[in-house]
Amino acid sequence: MKKAFLAVAGGSMFMLAACGGGGGEEEDTTAAPEQLYQQSCATCHGENLEGNNGPSLEGDLDEGHVLTMIENGGDGMPANLLEGAEAESVATWVAEQ
Repeated sequence: MKKAFLAVAGGSMFMLAACGGGGGEEEDTTAAPEQLYQQSCATCHGENLEGNNGPSLEGDLDEGHVLTMIENGGDGMPANLLEGAEAESVATWVAEQ
């Protein structure tokens, strides 16, 4: 009886381990920069970067400056509306527009 139980338990553990294998790669859950901009920035800077109650982001903007503003805030803008990779992707996207 013990051998049968151990066989079933061992087989179950093997099956569960095999099914859960994610390959060690983390899934990228970061939203697209345009989507992040719309969620976190568009209220103040306009849906098309034209400005609203915040300044326009149209024109030749330096990515580093945009990232600094996102991280540190300033001129009425709160700091850290986005952080890390999200902040970097939005700064890059804004500078490319």
